[in-house]
Amino acid sequence: MKKRKRPERVVFYVTPEEKEMIREKMAQLGTCNMGAYLRKIAIDGYVVNLDLPELRELTTLLRRSGNNLNQLTKRVHETARIYDADIESLRMEFDRLLNAADVLLSRLAALK
Repeated sequence: MKKRKRPERVVFYVTPEEKEMIREKMAQLGTCNMGAYLRKIAIDGYVVNLDLPELRELTTLLRRSGNNLNQLTKRVHETARIYDADIESLRMEFDRLLNAADVLLSRLAALK
C-alpha cells in the first residue's frame, strides 16, 4: 500500500450555497482541484478586519467639510463676498482631513 503524502485529514461541512461560492472562486482562479484550492486558502489566505476608527473619523470630517463648503458657496453667491476667516476655516478643515487620511493610510500600510 502506497503511503500518502498528506496523511492528516480535515473535514468540514458547508451549505450548498457556500459550496457554490467556493466553486465560483475556484473558477475565477482557473482551478478545479478543490483540495488544493482549500489547502492554499487555509494556509496562505487571511481575513482582513477593517474596523478602523480612523476611517469613521475621515468620513465624518469629509461630510462636515462638504457641508461647510456648501454653506460657504451659498453665502458667496448671495453676498458676492468671501472673507479671510472663511478661507482660513476651510484651510484648517482640509488640514484635519489630510492628517486623518495620512493616519488611515499609515494604518492600512501596516496591515500584513
